[in-house]
Amino acid sequence: MARATPSAPAATAKAPASNRPARLQALYHTTIAPELKAKYQISNPMAVPRLEKIVINMGVGRATQDKAILESAVETLSKISGQKPLICKAKVSVSQFRLREGNNIGCKVTLRGKRMYEFLDRLVTLALPRIRDFRGVNPNSFDGNGNYSLGLTEQVVFPEIEADKIVHTHGMDITLVTNVSNDDQARELLRALGMPFRKPVVRKPQPVEPSNN
Repeated sequence: MARATPSAPAATAKAPASNRPARLQALYHTTIAPELKAKYQISNPMAVPRLEKIVINMGVGRATQDKAILESAVETLSKISGQKPLICKAKVSVSQFRLREGNNIGCKVTLRGKRMYEFLDRLVTLALPRIRDFRGVNPNSFDGNGNYSLGLTEQVVFPEIEADKIVHTHGMDITLVTNVSNDDQARELLRALGMPFRKPVVRKPQPVEPSNN
């Protein structure tokens, strides 16, 4: 008896959920971009402030003595970013640090598109609020060209990492690269995307004591 072959999926079937844009990606196109375009009176759609990429870098200097530390960093960064990291090698030799040119000293990933927005969403809504005594990130950590950087001291703030299974603690630097060279416009973009900037401290003027003269 001939076996029945499975029928082909109907042409009208809905697209899988994986093809849908990330939450912040959809929010940017439907709300944030039009608001920024109107606020700064930008006529060229390509000039509207937008996030181009996010670079996550882990420097692991101790990897020259223990390869397991680098392997741990690569595994951690893979879980956090959802992407395979690139191994970073030393460009110069430094004798006092026992570092030779070509030694593996860290790893990094560059996120774009949907994966970039998904990482940013987890960063601002889940990871940063889990930092002890968190009061916001520095609103002035821009490089003068519209790019923002922040550092994290440990990976445990990300929900993908199980704290009880951590063997090596890894810090990281996260750089958000925009298409604009104006820090104020870039700051407005990141604020609209949910970046929890720390509010400036407003100090009350001290009362002036009357003179005895």
